[in-house]
Amino acid sequence: MKKYFVLSVLGLLAAGQSFAQTGFTKTPKGALYNIVKPGNGAKVKVGDVITFQFTQKNDRDSLLGSSYKMGQPAKVQVQPSKSVADLMEVFSLLSVNDSVLVRVPTDSIFAGHEESRPAFLPKSSYLNFGIKIQKIQTMDEAMAERTAAMEKQRTEQAALAEKMRTAEVPSITAFIADKKLTPVTTASGLKYIVTAPGTGRKPKPFDTVMVNYVGHTLDGKVFDSSIAEVAQSAGLQQPGRNYEPIKFVVGGGQVIPGWDEGLLLLNEGSKATFIIPSKLAYGERGAGDDIKPYSPLWFDVELVKVIAGKGKPVTPAVAAGKKAAPKKAGAKKPAVKKKVTRK
Repeated sequence: MKKYFVLSVLGLLAAGQSFAQTGFTKTPKGALYNIVKPGNGAKVKVGDVITFQFTQKNDRDSLLGSSYKMGQPAKVQVQPSKSVADLMEVFSLLSVNDSVLVRVPTDSIFAGHEESRPAFLPKSSYLNFGIKIQKIQTMDEAMAERTAAMEKQRTEQAALAEKMRTAEVPSITAFIADKKLTPVTTASGLKYIVTAPGTGRKPKPFDTVMVNYVGHTLDGKVFDSSIAEVAQSAGLQQPGRNYEPIKFVVGGGQVIPGWDEGLLLLNEGSKATFIIPSKLAYGERGAGDDIKPYSPLWFDVELVKVIAGKGKPVTPAVAAGKKAAPKKAGAKKPAVKKKVTRK
């Protein structure tokens, strides 16, 4: 069956072409081929990377695979042929822009493992292919092209992300004006207002904190809370949840970056409002139905308790909010871990 799956990436050039025609040549391994439209371009060599369009059919004209349906051509490096199933001996006979019809005997493909033969490829039948060679490259040329394409994609994604982040600014500005707020803005872009100062100690990175919170989108929708009355009033469905301050290591990447930064600015007992741009929240991914990609968020928080002592540091990627920190065995699952979720 392995050989069959190798063939599944190849195919037949035109859905309506008939293979009951003369003009086929037999390869040493038993494939039949007919170059129906020569391209007269550069010849394929072993080691080259070829780009080609394909479709694939059985003898009943049923389409089994198609690069056209996949939306992009196939690529493969031409290697010395190991079996009739790999079609490498046919590829090595072709040139740029050649259109070729190929018939591969299924008896050769399934020799020794007939139990893997599907019903649509009976004995004495053929797999029928059509291939059009679009491009021939050396491996270095193909790798350079791939690298350039990836770099272009990264550049385009970065430009889109910056455009979306810039589009957040008017909504944040309107929110602040509507609420008549005068926040402090940090270098990262976090905005915060201390609404009730606390008198306790400030947490240090990797201290453990206990926090009550209410999370809103800027249009006022409550998407999560550690407070039972708030969750009930907002209609949140969080069956089995214990409504109590959540406990986690601050600065350890267990929550979104805006929280890690903002909580380190507060004293124990403080209440504050955080206005968090998406780059310090859930960025391009968003979180569930309520938090769309590139959504700034609004949190009301209360730093209930600070417990001195080093928590477990995490990698820079985790601390930057790339992924959640691992949960210790037996620890309670925090309500806010990498993202504030609706439960």
